[in-house]
Order: sequence, then structure tokens, then C-alpha cells
Amino acid sequence: MDEDIPEGIGPHEGRELDLMLAGEKPLAMFNDDIPADMEAPEIAFDPYVSDGRFIKQELTLPAPGSNDGGLRYYFYALPGEEWRLRRIIEIQKAFFEDNAETTPELETEIGRLLGYDEADIETFVRRWFQVRPINA
Repeated sequence: MDEDIPEGIGPHEGRELDLMLAGEKPLAMFNDDIPADMEAPEIAFDPYVSDGRFIKQELTLPAPGSNDGGLRYYFYALPGEEWRLRRIIEIQKAFFEDNAETTPELETEIGRLLGYDEADIETFVRRWFQVRPINA
């Protein structure tokens, strides 16, 4: 999917910490399978949680019908942006627990919560739903 995104429009992936430290990104979200197969973002982000520059929230969602596995989410927000944490956690729980389908409106909201530019969000959503049409 990333190869379909035009240059200049793209994920904050790998730049989240710098963008948040500059105050340009209000919220970062990471997720990984349980057991983890990536390095947790805590190594880079947690020192800034300790000094009060970021607020951290974790969410673990077990795999349905299983005692092991699932997903772990790490969220980091700038102070004053706690409302973004609450909302993105609501959305992720709905996806997981209610097996909710995504929509262009939800993807737009997620993009806004994560601090993407409107033009980037519009391009992403348009391309995402060209590749993954909504089940009608």
C-alpha cells in the first residue's frame, strides 16, 4: 500500500518522536502482535513520559477465543491532548471487540487524531478505499 502513496504524502513512521518533540504531532500510535515481533517504542518515548513531555497509554487486546496472542497498542500524546488518547482507544476497541469495519469517515478521524494534514488524509483515504473497497 505504501508504494501507492505519492511522494511527500506518507506516514509519520520513523519520524513520530521528532515530530512530537517539535510539537508538530499531537498523538502517536504503535501496535504489535503478542508476543512482540518489533522493538517497543518505549525505549525512545518513555524518557519523555518520565519528564512530563508526553503522556502514555497502553491497550492490550487479547486474540478472540485464545489465551495467548492478540495486539498491544502504545499511545503517546502531548500534554493537553488527552482527549485524542480517549477517542483513539475507543476506535481501536470498537475495531477489535465489536469487529467494526473501517469507513472513510473513521480513517479521516484517525488521521486527524494523529495530526496528519487534511490533504494527506484525503489522499490516503481515497487510495485506501480504492484498494480495499467497503463491503456493501
